[in-house]
Amino acid sequence: MLIVTVTAAVAPTPLAAQSADLVLCDRVAADPADPDKPADAKGVPDIGASDIATAIKFCRNAANASRRAMYQLGRAYAANRQLPEAMAAWRKAADKGSTSAMVELGVLYGTGAGVARDEAQARKLFERAAQAGNPRGISNLAALGGGASSDPARARELLSKGAETNAEAQYQLGMMLAEGNGGTKDDAAARALFEKAAAQNHPGALERMGAFAQEGRGGPKDAEAAKTYYQRAAALGDEDAKKALERLRCPYAIKDKRGNVVTNLCF
Repeated sequence: MLIVTVTAAVAPTPLAAQSADLVLCDRVAADPADPDKPADAKGVPDIGASDIATAIKFCRNAANASRRAMYQLGRAYAANRQLPEAMAAWRKAADKGSTSAMVELGVLYGTGAGVARDEAQARKLFERAAQAGNPRGISNLAALGGGASSDPARARELLSKGAETNAEAQYQLGMMLAEGNGGTKDDAAARALFEKAAAQNHPGALERMGAFAQEGRGGPKDAEAAKTYYQRAAALGDEDAKKALERLRCPYAIKDKRGNVVTNLCF
């Protein structure tokens, strides 16, 4: 799968105000990177095998009244390898304005998974999502090398819209600022964005906060805080954070005369 505004029409609503079907749909099938996801729904990167039947049942019940549930129903069908049903759900969700559904459809067209490959259609879908500020739409559009996002400065502008509320947009914009991509390099601003996204348990942002705290980039150096950030990111499955923790545990490498690492001294 390729790398993934929030539209103004519908604001995320607290779980307590939702129908029971939508609450359960969110619990087992919400996408952490979906701009429509309520702030108090944790979300799951992948729907667990034991939760697929539950997700299909409750998301289908809630789908007619909620574009988010329709998008999540597509995720549940995809997890169950029912690609035609997933595409149908995502088309309906996209028609209602779900930018995440637009991105998923774009990925299918861009890769030719379950449908004839159509790069022009993929670009069109990513364009729609990107213009609405969806971070994955912006990233995927840039990967295709087309549209406004082939211009890094324009990508920054689009990400800024989503970064007001969305953790993925905050992370992506932070990476651009940290690398000086599309404009001036600004470690302090990047760190502030990573911190916002980390507060929402974004794995990549947690790992970056660990690195920035460890190195003292964009703010104070704090070894203990760095370790804590790495641990939180690693618990969410971030591989870079796991490697960083291992380097903290085994910081000294013993090399042979050829410069090859023989072993590490660990604490």
